[in-house]
Amino acid sequence: MIVYGSSLSPFVRKVLAFAAEKGIEVENQPVNPRQPDEAFVEASPFRKIPAFRDGDFTVADSSAIVQYLEALKPEPALIPAEPKARAKAIWFDEYADTILGPTCAKMMFNRIVAPKFMGRDGDLEAAAKAEREELPPALDYLESAIPDTLHLVGSGLTLADIAVATMFANFNHLKVAIDPARYPRVTAFADAMLARPSFSAWIEQETMMLGA
Repeated sequence: MIVYGSSLSPFVRKVLAFAAEKGIEVENQPVNPRQPDEAFVEASPFRKIPAFRDGDFTVADSSAIVQYLEALKPEPALIPAEPKARAKAIWFDEYADTILGPTCAKMMFNRIVAPKFMGRDGDLEAAAKAEREELPPALDYLESAIPDTLHLVGSGLTLADIAVATMFANFNHLKVAIDPARYPRVTAFADAMLARPSFSAWIEQETMMLGA
């Protein structure tokens, strides 16, 4: 099985971490968006990452990929079967993708991707505005939603935790200061999740790449 795209993308990392937690072995293949190879384009016709290949089966989009992996190997279950818990897990996946994700992307592109990988200045004001105006309400909600278990749905690990935590790896790369006094649950949740082997190995590689 192949997961296309750099793990520096929180969406690619979500798939890689999900696969690791399921005990599914995958190969990660970064892609050059300027010169994508045919295998990647076949898997992702609109050239979005992540894309996925399992033999002659291909699909793109992180949420579609993790649903496939869950169905392929139901245990350990990371997408709950109980209706309310499943709905909540899907909601947090959506919250990560559409609330935290765009905010993270504005900071990531303008502070890291544009200057480091594209050789041009990013819009630092746009990044600062996202951090100043968009991130706090998203974190306020998350702080209120994290229970004592530090798992977003039920008492164990689910897709919800993985989808949200992957964004915090990028916030750490960006050195975004998240106040532990204001966000004690968010801080504890992110620290615990990113210390898991399913995340930490990728984050270590990314940190080395960004420091090179």
